[in-house]
Amino acid sequence: MTKSLRNPSRKPTHPGAILREDVLPALEISQVELAERLGVSRLTVSQLLHEHRALSADMAMRLEKLLGTSAESWLRMQEALDLWEARQQPDRFAAIKRLRTPAAA
Repeated sequence: MTKSLRNPSRKPTHPGAILREDVLPALEISQVELAERLGVSRLTVSQLLHEHRALSADMAMRLEKLLGTSAESWLRMQEALDLWEARQQPDRFAAIKRLRTPAAA
């Protein structure tokens, strides 16, 4: 496992925030134009940009094609956020007990 430089107590940035705050202004395009270029609805883009929707593999591929970025980089951002959010709810997993590994023969 790779050691991250990011503070583990800080919530990771949602991929939609990167699109909203960095990508759209740099490209000087609107949400509507982004939706049209990606081939998705304006609502889909709006929900992603406002962090009401997780970034899917399908959307990651669309962004890869449009922006020349890797789908994997977008998915890693979403994965980091998903895991961070899950770790904020330890009680949800409290009843799960670790399996013991069998003794070596």
